[in-house]
Order: sequence, then C-alpha cells, then structure tokens
Amino acid sequence: MSGGPLALALGSGGARGWCHIGVLRELERQGVTPDSVAGCSMGALVGAAWAAGRLDALEDWARALSSTSFMGMIDLRLDRSGLMRGGAIMEMLRELGLPETIEELDRPYIAVATDMETGREVWLREGSLADAVRASISLPAILRPHRVGGRWLLDGGLINPVPVSAARALGARRIISVNPNDKAGGPLWEPSEGRLWSALQAPELLDKLPDPLRKLLPERDAGPVDPTYFDVVSASIDVLTEFLRKSREAADPADLALAAHLTEMSTLEFYRAGHAIEEGARITRAARDQIAVLTR
Repeated sequence: MSGGPLALALGSGGARGWCHIGVLRELERQGVTPDSVAGCSMGALVGAAWAAGRLDALEDWARALSSTSFMGMIDLRLDRSGLMRGGAIMEMLRELGLPETIEELDRPYIAVATDMETGREVWLREGSLADAVRASISLPAILRPHRVGGRWLLDGGLINPVPVSAARALGARRIISVNPNDKAGGPLWEPSEGRLWSALQAPELLDKLPDPLRKLLPERDAGPVDPTYFDVVSASIDVLTEFLRKSREAADPADLALAAHLTEMSTLEFYRAGHAIEEGARITRAARDQIAVLTR
C-alpha cells in the first residue's frame, strides 16, 4: 500500500468488542492487511489474537461461549473486587496459543490500560502478552485490576476508549478506528427484559448463589424489571466512554472511523458473539469504497 503504514485502533466495548473480529474478517476479504494494531480492552484481546495469527481460535472460543458457560466464569463471592474470575481469563489466553511476549507477535502491537493509582494512560508494548491483555480488559466491577510492573492497572477504556493516539505511535500514516459503541443519536441505555438476570436464574446456577444475592433476584415471570446490577454497570461504562471517545476524536481523529451499532446488546453479553461479529463485518462492507480509497 503506497500511502504508508496502516494501523487499526480497536476500541473498548465489552461484549460489543467481538465486532472487531467481523471487521478483521471483512478487511481480509477486501484484500486489506493492516501493518499494526493498538487495542483497548476487548480491542486489545482481539488485536492480540489477530497479531499472533490466532484469530480463528479466538472466534471459535467466542462463538462457543453460551450464557451458562459465561456465568460459570463469574465469582459470586462478595469479598472480591471483580465479578468475573481473572484466572478464567488467563486460562483462556493460554488456550488460544498466544506467544509469551509482545515482541514475538507477527505485527507491532500496543495494549492500552489505566494506572489505578495515578489515572494515567499506560501503553503496554513489550513484555508478557497475557499480562498486557489481562490488564487492558480489567473492567471495573467486572474484572479485578491486574498488576504489571509494580502497578495496578485498570481497563484502558477509562482513559482512551478508541486508541488512535497509540496506533499513531506505532508509526502509522493511516489509521482505521473501530468504535463498538455507536449510539447513532439514540439513548445510552434502554430498559431491557433482564436477559442477564434470566441467565443467572438458570436452575443449575441458582443453587450456587449465596443467599444475599439470591434474595435480590426478581421473580422470573415478573415482566420488565428495574435496572439491574448489570444494566447499571453497562450504562455507566457507556456514559463514561462516550464522553471520552468524543473528546479524543475531536483532538485526534482517525482517517476512517467505523462504528458498530449494538445498543440492544449489553456490554456484558459475551455469549452473543455471533451477533457482534456480523455487525463488524456489515459496517466494514458498508465502508468498502472508503477503505479502497484509503488503502490504494
């Protein structure tokens, strides 16, 4: 490609970030191979798998994830700083067959995280790949912070939801950004039927709940419910990241910005990967002409 190196900036979005897989698949179909990738949160996970040549393995894992298997990754003890078991995430990263270090990746890569003590942005571009990904996806209240190099690190979406600046630091002359959280002028949150609560109330999981949590569950047939824990976490993340994303975009826009419209999908519905992947492919197909101009 004659226009200089092309980088991807893959944004945060929880489960919506599975859309990055669809974007990468469609770029491949269009004959476009980026030179590097910067990822934040789920963008860091998908970007790492792609840069390691393990995107197939990640997609297979994501599509096989069910509501029951997802709930099996949850740690329901009330004395923990995160809802999901960090060990389960590290095990998944090992099963993907990713290389040990970032330096072993096929393409330049940065994972963005947030320093819990200072609130500063941290770019992880060398050392343990698993630690870099695990730190970048440490979504508050969902995954406990991860310690890297003597620092407790949180999700990168708290500081740089769509890391165009990090992609530029990789030497890119052209950048395609992907935002999994496009609101298209709509509300940041809409009342739901409590799909995640329904999954949590599956008989095989109910027996595992401690009594304090079990008593908080609404009746299964009670109809629409008030905002749940999951709704509040998801909406809070959306409010924060949308403000930060707009501020960052105004100061440092990508050459082409792709945005997935997945408002009906919670950031915690990781078992709906197929839906998000198809949306990623759709928005990339829709931008085919723009991509062709950018990459010719």
